[in-house]
Amino acid sequence: MSQAPLLERGRYMVRIAETGPDLAAARALRRVCFGPGDAADDFDSLCQHLLILDRAGAAACTFRLRRFDTGAGLAGSYTAGFYDLGCLATRAGPMIELGRFCIRPGETDPDILRLAWATLTALVDRAGAAMLLGCASFPGTDPAPFADGFALLAERHLAPPEWRPGRRAARTVPLAGGGVSGPDASRALPTLLRSYLGMGGRVSDHAVIDEDLGTLHVFMGLEVAAIPPARARALRAMAEGVEIPAGQGRGPDTPPLAGGGASA
Repeated sequence: MSQAPLLERGRYMVRIAETGPDLAAARALRRVCFGPGDAADDFDSLCQHLLILDRAGAAACTFRLRRFDTGAGLAGSYTAGFYDLGCLATRAGPMIELGRFCIRPGETDPDILRLAWATLTALVDRAGAAMLLGCASFPGTDPAPFADGFALLAERHLAPPEWRPGRRAARTVPLAGGGVSGPDASRALPTLLRSYLGMGGRVSDHAVIDEDLGTLHVFMGLEVAAIPPARARALRAMAEGVEIPAGQGRGPDTPPLAGGGASA
């Protein structure tokens, strides 16, 4: 039996994907968006999976989350396979890794992203998380079409040196030096990344070429305390109707998102 929706808005609802059919729907959408290289991986069983469905029951958006009690655990994260996260190892407080975020091609309804952020806000608040992080993807592996967007990121949105990740992947592209940070540069940025940046998110100084998924991506980190107060109030207002059932939505080896301590 499918789980009850956590929240509904317009033509869409969001719920935790735990049943076989829901998980299959989430993975099918991932394959549409990321290609056949996005098979189920070892991280899937450690993550909580969220699914946004339209009124016909078709998957419109999916993403996965994994909680870490402190920065020390990030060495085992999906993101750490591409970026050196040693700069975050000593940070205290829970962190949540967001991954495999994708929206069905052709979908433009803003309610999808609103539902996603409302759910994320509820989960982040419940976990007492200090940071949301992950990989923000660009389509394709050719950096040339995104040169202006990369220049904008390098000029305005780099993570501070104290938590800016280093290079780990074999194939990387520096963000600076290839484009012009003009007024239209933000159009080259993916929708999710623009949302992150609008809340104070910061990125790595380089992009990674991910041949397996056929994408480019940058590290993205958002300190919860850095979210502008007005934006934080708006997010929490959207999240008021979200109720996360206790004990649900976690892998067998993952602590629940609720609770304080002992995550593409």
